[in-house]
Formats: sequence, structure tokens, C-alpha cells
Amino acid sequence: MVKLVINGEERQFDGDQDTPLLWVLRDEMGLTGTKFGCGIAACGACTVHIDGAPSFACVTPVGVLEGAKITTIEGLSENGDHPVQEAWRDLNVAQCGYCQAGQVMQAAALVDQYDTVTDEDIDAVMSANLCRCGTYPRIRAAVKQAAAAKSGTKEAEAQ
Repeated sequence: MVKLVINGEERQFDGDQDTPLLWVLRDEMGLTGTKFGCGIAACGACTVHIDGAPSFACVTPVGVLEGAKITTIEGLSENGDHPVQEAWRDLNVAQCGYCQAGQVMQAAALVDQYDTVTDEDIDAVMSANLCRCGTYPRIRAAVKQAAAAKSGTKEAEAQ
């Protein structure tokens, strides 16, 4: 049995320890915001935070997560008011939306870690997450807006 803290709630999984976290979240815990994209950590649709760091749930076996604190898109912000979520809405980032939970989780980790972000920072971090619709300019603008909002500056640049 693996004990986890998922979105602030203590949970247990009593199945195969090699089961990817993605399937535990979706099938066992009913948290379907985290999406399956590729299953090989190549697209980022399944990005969650494990102990505060962005991680691919599709390739992370639940057995290595004893006691880990996991945050999914459902647990990022109780009211959907994380600066990244607000910027995503303000700038209409999502197109089809499939990759967006992973994009938001990756961006939130970046914004939570740094007060200011450069284009190079965004490229380096967000390149792990693919968007088939090509909303990269809006993603970049939203990350900048969220970082500015978090730091209290007015330096957000819409692109």
C-alpha cells in the first residue's frame, strides 16, 4: 500500500506498485483533469507537481511516491485563481484545450519558483509540454502575465 497526499488530502493506493501515477489519479482517485497524451513522457499533457516539482505522471510508478505530496490541476487553486489560471483565461490561451492542464501545471511551477521570467526561461521549461494547436505565443504571454501578477509588477507583455 502506498500513502500519498493528493491535493492536500491523504489517500492510499493498494494496487500494483508499478502502476503509473496517471492511472491512479484518473482511474482510482477520479481526478480526470490530468490527461493521457503519449505515455512516454514526450508531450507533457500529464504534468502534475510531485513535492512541488513538475513531473510526468504517465511514467512515474506510484510505488516510488510513498508520502509524496501530489498536486493536480484540480488542486492547483481551490477557486481557480492561481496567477497562471487567471492569465490563461485573460489571454484565451486554450484552443482545443487538451494539453492545457499540463501546460498550466508546468507554467505554475515556473511562476511559483521565480518572480520574473525571460523568454529563455519560458522556452527552457515549457518546451517539455507540446501543444498541437500551436498556442505558444499565448502561452508565453500568459506565463509573463502570471509572473508579473505574482510579483506585483506591471511588466506582463502580451504577444
